[in-house]
Amino acid sequence: MAESKYQAYPEYKDSGVEWLGDVPRDWSIKRLKYICSVQTGTKDTVNAIDNGKYPFFVRSQTVERINSVGSDCEAVLTAGDGVGVGKVYHYYKGKFDYHQRVYMLSEFNLVTGRFVYYYLSSNFYKVALAGNAKSTVDSLRLPQFLNFEFSLPLLIEQEIIVNFLDHETAKIDTLIDKQQQLIKLLKEKRQAVISHAVTKGLNPQAPMKDSGVKWLGDVPEHWDVLQIRRILKLMEQGKSPECENRVSEYNEWGVLKTSCVNNAEYDYSQNKALPNFITPFPAYEVKIGDVLMSRASGSINLIGSVAYVYETPPKILLSDKIFRLHLTPQINGEFFSLLMRSSYMRRNIERTISGAEGMANNITKSAVIGFRFSLPPKSEQNNIVEFVMQQLELFNCLVKKAQDAIALMQERRTALISAAVTGKIDVRDWS
Repeated sequence: MAESKYQAYPEYKDSGVEWLGDVPRDWSIKRLKYICSVQTGTKDTVNAIDNGKYPFFVRSQTVERINSVGSDCEAVLTAGDGVGVGKVYHYYKGKFDYHQRVYMLSEFNLVTGRFVYYYLSSNFYKVALAGNAKSTVDSLRLPQFLNFEFSLPLLIEQEIIVNFLDHETAKIDTLIDKQQQLIKLLKEKRQAVISHAVTKGLNPQAPMKDSGVKWLGDVPEHWDVLQIRRILKLMEQGKSPECENRVSEYNEWGVLKTSCVNNAEYDYSQNKALPNFITPFPAYEVKIGDVLMSRASGSINLIGSVAYVYETPPKILLSDKIFRLHLTPQINGEFFSLLMRSSYMRRNIERTISGAEGMANNITKSAVIGFRFSLPPKSEQNNIVEFVMQQLELFNCLVKKAQDAIALMQERRTALISAAVTGKIDVRDWS
């Protein structure tokens, strides 16, 4: 871990804090309420802070977007999944807004704001959810937050630790950013492979013809250009009764949520249990080999997403937000699901999405069946599926390696920060 590369302090003492353990002999232990002031905004007003050199501690899972209130103000927090209790922000310049779901730390005494930021960001998670959060609203109670213990060196030593961490974490962040860029490139390449294979085929020497479709361009000469209605026997959607707010157990009836088809993958765990007093419609039970399409969603990226069902437990039902497409024998269901992932089809889908913002966004049957595409012979479809699946496995493996590398670097980053701000490593000679 982070400590192995660095020297320890010559002498330690018991901090008296179970999770903290021993700290350097000359360091003091102070509770948060004795080293800074803690404030929140109000429900109806947004407060602007002139100096942004403070950590902003999120005390609720439901963090809302705070819009700028003036040209010299910026958003302190943005909405997003994964933002919750214990998330810490620190800003150096500009005016910032905060509201009732945010603790703002200021007026530091014997400690710098940057040191507090590092200390909270790497250590508070150890106790933040250990009885300190209200289960009803998922927010951190102020008394527990104020009593959180800090191990503090002198200010001059804090500055050295902060400078060390700024430098070292910047290097780690650069490496993480490179891996994230790699993942982005791999996903773009993966998309390009899918799109090319299902619209141009695998033979670069094949004679081509004009498809007559602007976005599709030239296609292999022996491929048929037709509308989806020509390869579709039936397009059905299920029902969405009022369900229980839990995932169905095995062999219990459940109704799929919109999120069951995401990024062209079918996830049967995205369902809600059907209450016992509601009679199920067995005709809407999902089967292996089905082709499902997301009909409506709050996210435009999910609308029109298609997945081939490779596996599913019994008693999982279609909802009215999901289409099931019954295809004719002339098309391979896996080929069709790959076709609908192509950039060409995604453009078709995005152009035809109707409705207003939010959950009203949807795609209609009439729009889907009118999409034009080029269809290769069945044997060629099978070859394309086999080739693309092999390529996807390779790309997914590379993406997984990059994601694992990021996770390891993030763990090292957190461990390094925690070790430095709690005195487990001695960086006083660092320059």
